[in-house]
Amino acid sequence: MLRRYPHAGDPLTCKPLDQGLLNHGYRVSTTRGSYFLKHHLDDSTGDRATIVRQHRATQRLQSLGVPVAPPIEDTEGGTVTEIGGRCYALHPWVDGLHRAGAQLTVAQSVRLGALLGAVHTGLEQVMEAGAGATGRPPGHASPDPADTFALIDELLAAARGRRPRDAFDELAEHRLLERRTLLDQHADRRPPAPGVPATGWVHGDFHPLNVLYRGADPVAILDWDRLGVQPRAEEAVRAAAIFFVQPAGELELVKVRAYARAYRRAAGAGAAELAAAVHRVWWERLNDFWILRWRYCLNDRRADPQFPAVSALAVWWTREYDAVREAFTG
Repeated sequence: MLRRYPHAGDPLTCKPLDQGLLNHGYRVSTTRGSYFLKHHLDDSTGDRATIVRQHRATQRLQSLGVPVAPPIEDTEGGTVTEIGGRCYALHPWVDGLHRAGAQLTVAQSVRLGALLGAVHTGLEQVMEAGAGATGRPPGHASPDPADTFALIDELLAAARGRRPRDAFDELAEHRLLERRTLLDQHADRRPPAPGVPATGWVHGDFHPLNVLYRGADPVAILDWDRLGVQPRAEEAVRAAAIFFVQPAGELELVKVRAYARAYRRAAGAGAAELAAAVHRVWWERLNDFWILRWRYCLNDRRADPQFPAVSALAVWWTREYDAVREAFTG
């Protein structure tokens, strides 16, 4: 494959990376440096046309000063190599560290919010209006609690039937029962479907493992597989819920407030837009059990370590709903 990249040098080593849930990545060392080789595996985003769109977006964002790591072009100016029906891309290796919200200061939280705002306004400039909204219905329906109740019953049966049972299964049963009670109490707060389709382009997966820092500064936003059209403020809220969640399931609201204010300034988003996003993402979290579905339905335990904090967050957020909304809008 490296023969397609004449300036990459001769290969020396190729080491698999253990981070990433959907695709495979490798650090390739050559006589001229290090590179990141991405093997696109996710069927929903791994076709050539989708990958090329992601690549073009990052190239254009880089020209606007957004910290990204666009792919390297081959001898024909292409950025996707197809081998055996699978797609690969070669990127420059970016040295840096991932930082969770607990490792960020309030000032760095401001920088993070401004960065995401710059991503959203940058995408608005470089992506074609409406290009990702073809066939989208007017509005995106929020989860139906009736469907969630059925899923809870299915997951409860799986957790209770696991042999041998462990502490995770006990916690899963506790959280499922707790969530069923909460949903029953708050079923009347289901958000209505928006009257118009979403029009904003978003990164789609903005979280600590997709942002690299060097010192105090973010130097690269990675993994643009989920680039698409979604409500932009909802991405801002989802990102904060990942970056700033603590092990016990609480959000660091001082940092959330600093981040949200910076995001609103950079993106030109109003308080009402953020308030609506907070409500929809809260409801989404209240109905979401993706980690348990991976464990019990797919027998995939890679996300298990996230479950204690994620499941506790939904409960805490429900209790502290007003404080959370104020942190995003105040």
